[in-house]
Amino acid sequence: MLKIHPQHVPYVPLVSVPFTTSTEETFTIWMKSLILSGKGCTVFDSNGRIVYRVDNYNRKYCDEVYLMDSTGKVLFTIRRKKFRLSKFWEGFRTFSGRVNDEDKNPGFEVRKSCRILRCDSICEVIVRLHGDQPCQRYRIESCPGKSTFKIVDKLGRLITEVKRKQSKSGVSLGEDVLTMVVEPHIDHSLVMGLVVVYSLINGTM
Repeated sequence: MLKIHPQHVPYVPLVSVPFTTSTEETFTIWMKSLILSGKGCTVFDSNGRIVYRVDNYNRKYCDEVYLMDSTGKVLFTIRRKKFRLSKFWEGFRTFSGRVNDEDKNPGFEVRKSCRILRCDSICEVIVRLHGDQPCQRYRIESCPGKSTFKIVDKLGRLITEVKRKQSKSGVSLGEDVLTMVVEPHIDHSLVMGLVVVYSLINGTM
């Protein structure tokens, strides 16, 4: 039976990891919650240790979810907003790791663009995690019906790529098992927050 996480090492469920590293980081995203009958995802690092999780307690398409670390500490509170006819998502960085203790201003905002004549799907992202710095703009790009999508900056430079995971022998795992590669010096907790929003928009979480 194929392993979901990439390395055959003793399983250590709790791990404290830096959110930014100087090297490229690879994660495995299993689009399943650790909670029985729950909706969400579980994220493993390259050593097979759980680093992030989302548990929605069987509430698919809900308006508020929490991105947590392996211990259950809330990193981002993610909310769906409505303004007139438009819908968008906002992510709030939390201070203490508890619910309702987040920054009053959103750290990021994601809106889906309408591209009627194009087959691809684009989400526009604004990131403003640091109040003393100008906001940063990213795009989430994908093709309908495919598991592969990527996050690029405003110049089109690759930040993150997510695609269906393959074993070392080249065998594709299930559609709910993905590989996420994050470029160096990128906050992968933020990236994971954007991946969660994209999954919510597309109904895969």
